[in-house]
Order: sequence, then C-alpha cells, then structure tokens
Amino acid sequence: MTPGLRKFVRMLHITFTVGWLGAVAGFFALALAGLNSQDVQMVSAAYLAMKLITWYVIVPFSFIPLLLTGPLLSLGTPWGLFRHYWIIAKFLINVLSTLILVVHLQPINYLSRVAVEATLSNADRNIQIQMVIASGVAVVALLVAIALAVYKPRGMTPYGWRKQYEERTESPGVDAAT
Repeated sequence: MTPGLRKFVRMLHITFTVGWLGAVAGFFALALAGLNSQDVQMVSAAYLAMKLITWYVIVPFSFIPLLLTGPLLSLGTPWGLFRHYWIIAKFLINVLSTLILVVHLQPINYLSRVAVEATLSNADRNIQIQMVIASGVAVVALLVAIALAVYKPRGMTPYGWRKQYEERTESPGVDAAT
C-alpha cells in the first residue's frame, strides 16, 4: 500500500471509529432521557431519535471499520491482523460490539414503535434499562478499542514472532547465518 493510500485509509478508519463512538454516546444520552423522563413527548422523541441514529449512523459506522478499513490497514501495514495481541483485542471488541448491536436492533425498533403508537408501560421498563446498559457498555468498549489503537501495548502473538523472524531472514542484505 502506498503511503498516501495508507494515510487515506487510516483517516477513514479513524473517522468512522470515532464517529461510531460519538453516535453510541448520543444513543446512550437518548436512552437515559427515554428511561428517566416523565414527559411523553420527550420519551417518544428520544426513542425515535435512537432508531434513526442506530440505522443511519451506528450500523454503517460499525461495519465500515470492521469489514473495510480495519482489514485494509492490517493487510497494508506491517502491523498485520494477527501479529499483535492489541490488534486481536481491538478486532474482538469491534466484532462483539457489532454483534451486540445487531441483537439489539429489534428492541430498538420495538421501543420506537411503541413510543409513537402508545405510551410505554411498566413491562417495557426492562427493555429501556437494557438500552441504557448496552449503550453504556458499548461506549466503554469503544473507548478501550481506541485506547488500544493509540497506546499499542507490547505483545506479539506466536504468529507475529514467526513472521517477524521470516521477514528478517528473507530481507536483502541480511545473511541468514548471522
């Protein structure tokens, strides 16, 4: 990957990752408002906005780094996908966060529909609490993934050590006997 292309892909990756975090933080604020507000219009507005943010921002912003920019960076840079534990941890956080998001699409749609058609009942309280907890945990998970990307803690996988050794022994000008 050329340096210019690598910078462009990295810029996209950072943009979508931080955008994902921001959208989830906004979702968390709306989930808190929907849970705690006594104003019916505020609750309806919060759950409608949560549905819109989910479908038009969070879903695409979760899949782009996971399926496009992340793999491109791992293949186009020396970091690789399976060479360092921090990359594997970040990848797993993103996969789990996206899977949990997909699981929560139905309850998000349900709350939005009920908030528009009728007043939420006490039976819906558990789903409301679930939205607050899930989005709060998602904010923390995404912050951890960003911290891993910034600090890059040491620790290579056995595969990473093997690849590093192979690259050093295969490099031109390096005598394999030394």
